Amino acid sequence: MDIEFKSLSELKKRVTPALYTKLKELKKENYSFVTIDDIWEFLIKDWKKGKNLTLYDIINDILNLNNEDIEEYAVKRSEQNDKSEPRS
Repeated sequence: MDIEFKSLSELKKRVTPALYTKLKELKKENYSFVTIDDIWEFLIKDWKKGKNLTLYDIINDILNLNNEDIEEYAVKRSEQNDKSEPRS
C-alpha cells in the first residue's frame, strides 16, 4: 500500500510523533537548543533530493538522525536568524 501526501505540511503532520520522539531523545541528552522545526528543516533538504521515499525511510531518517549534526544545524540556523532580524 503506497501512501501519498499532497503537501509537505501533510507529511509533517503524519510524522510528528517521530519528530517528538527524536526531540525527547535530544532533550534527554542535553541538546536543549534543538526544536522540531530544526529537525524537520534539516531533513527536508535531503529528502527533496531523493525520489520515491517511503514513510518508513522518512521515519527511519528522523529517529536515526545524528544528534551532533542536528545541534550544529540548529545553532547555525539560530545565528542566521539573529543576523537577519533588525536590531532595535
